[in-house]
Amino acid sequence: MDLGIRGRHALVTGGSKGLGKAAAASLAGEGVHLTLVARTPGPLEATAREIVAATGVHVATVAADVTTPQGRADVLSACPDPDILVTNPGVRQTPDNFRTMSRADLDGWMEAHFFTAYELIRAVVPGMSERKFGRVVNISVSFIKFPQVNFGHSHAARLALAGAIGSMVRELVPHNVVINSVLPGFFDTDALQTNLHGHAARGNTTYEAIVADRLKTTPAGRFADPKECGDLIAFLCSAQNGYMTGQNIVNDGGVYQGLF
Repeated sequence: MDLGIRGRHALVTGGSKGLGKAAAASLAGEGVHLTLVARTPGPLEATAREIVAATGVHVATVAADVTTPQGRADVLSACPDPDILVTNPGVRQTPDNFRTMSRADLDGWMEAHFFTAYELIRAVVPGMSERKFGRVVNISVSFIKFPQVNFGHSHAARLALAGAIGSMVRELVPHNVVINSVLPGFFDTDALQTNLHGHAARGNTTYEAIVADRLKTTPAGRFADPKECGDLIAFLCSAQNGYMTGQNIVNDGGVYQGLF
C-alpha cells in the first residue's frame, strides 16, 4: 500500500533508538525525508547512516535535549516546517510514590511528557494548516488507559497532553491536519530491557522471572517488534489518514481489556 507521503519531511524526536527509531525507519521506507533528534550524537548519527543506507532518503540530525526550552528552539530552528511530527520524549518509565515525589520531580515529568510535545505541536501546526497537510503522532504508553500504582507522575503528564490535543484537533482537521497518539505496551526496546532489569534488581528476583511475569499478563504471549509500532505510526501519517484525529490508539497485544 502506497501511503502517499513520498517526498514529505518528518521531524522525529527521540529518533535514535527504540520506538522513535522504528517510526523513523518506517517513514523512510515510504520515501519520507527525516530530521532526527536525540540527546547523544553517536547513536543518533549511527541511526541516520543506517536509515540512509537502507532507504536512500535524506536524513538530517540534531543532537539536542528536546525536553528543554533551548533544545526545542534548536530543533525548530533546524526544522521549522515539517509535514510530519512524531514526538517521543525518550524518557524511561521510572516508578515513584506520590508520597515522596518532590514538586521538582513532577515538574520534570510535565516538561518531558507534556510541554515538550505541546510546544512542538503549537510551533508546527500553523505551517501545516497553511500547506493543507499535517500529521502529528505522539508516542505515549498504554498504561494511561489503566493507571498503575507509583506512576501517577507519568500518567498525569501524558493525560494532560491527551486533553490538550483533544481541545485543538477540531480547529485543525478542516485544514487536513490531524493529531493522534499511539499507546504502546511491551515493545522489545533498549528501554524495556533496562526497565525489566531494574525491576528485577529492585525486587530481588531474576530477569527471567520478571519477563515471565510480564508475558503472563500479555495475551499475545510476546514482546512486540518495534517495527510493529513504527508501521502503525507511518499509517497514521499517511495521506489516507486525513479523517481520524484526536485518538489514543492502544497497541499492547491485548493487555488493555476496555472497549473505549
